[in-house]
Amino acid sequence: MTPGQPDLAAHPVRFGVLGVSAFAMNKLLPALQLAPGCELAAIASRDFERACDAASILAIPKAYGSYDDLLADASIEAVYIPLPNHLHTPYAIRALEAGKHVLCEKPAGLNAVEIRSLIAARDAVGKLCAEAFMIRTHPQWERAIEIARSDALGEIRMVSAAFSYFNRDPSNVRNMPGIGGGATYDIGCYAVYSARLLFGEEPIRAAAVMEIDPEFQIDRLSSGMLHFPSGQAHFHVSTQLVPYQRVIAFGTKGRVEIEVPFNALKDRPCRLWTDTGSGLQGESMVEELFPVCNQYTVQAQRFARAIRGLEPQAVTLEDSLGNALAMDALFRAAQSARWEPVAPV
Repeated sequence: MTPGQPDLAAHPVRFGVLGVSAFAMNKLLPALQLAPGCELAAIASRDFERACDAASILAIPKAYGSYDDLLADASIEAVYIPLPNHLHTPYAIRALEAGKHVLCEKPAGLNAVEIRSLIAARDAVGKLCAEAFMIRTHPQWERAIEIARSDALGEIRMVSAAFSYFNRDPSNVRNMPGIGGGATYDIGCYAVYSARLLFGEEPIRAAAVMEIDPEFQIDRLSSGMLHFPSGQAHFHVSTQLVPYQRVIAFGTKGRVEIEVPFNALKDRPCRLWTDTGSGLQGESMVEELFPVCNQYTVQAQRFARAIRGLEPQAVTLEDSLGNALAMDALFRAAQSARWEPVAPV
């Protein structure tokens, strides 16, 4: 530690959590508890018994029966928000106004208007607010971005992404319309974010087709295209297909392919490949392995370091605004059945 810098080990960032979702309980919170510089100090639910049960399972010191009670706790420095999508922006704003830093699950807002309201709230209080795009701090993505920014691929002209899983549970929030359910909000945001990361620029226009589930009234299969100044991106996402995910960036001299780009495995190394295309059966493919890590632990640690001023924030709300503007254009395009412009950030 450099003299004068905050000591995260001695003074970890104290986190509180709004909600007891299965994702938070099973993945994010156990990972956060392993993150250096992070202390999971409180959890809240609108049902006090559920909050107590969650606190007992994860050995969290405090449990609250309302979100506002947790936000009123002066000892909590930062709040993680894993609530249903339509509640992300309202509670992120309330947390900021309560003087907390905020790590909010994606999408942080259902549209660009909501993200702009988050930016205004952040600027008014001077706290950090980040959308939980955990892929941004995973070593495999940092390497993929490094390759994309180098001359190894030549000029990147196309990015392809696919992401799918199967879920027909009517009680799952991903299958509920009106609250941010559906494939595009849940996983399409990753495809859009991937393309923006690899191109390093914002799209100009968007086209999309979305297949609506007749029972749930959410998009269960969506395909989109984004036109960037340097090239094109296309993606396919679904909540009702065989589980699969892949991202590939194609350049004039080579390509980079990420094997498991979004749900990176925490019990085995991740892999990406670069290929010059000199052989169509993989003769020129070069594999890179990345040591085992939990991307949610890395995300929490990096956010805590940003709170303490030890490094820049990995995902800013300005970055989130770019994603939201592209998503807005995709939803408009699905309705209009034509190309729609992406508003500038």
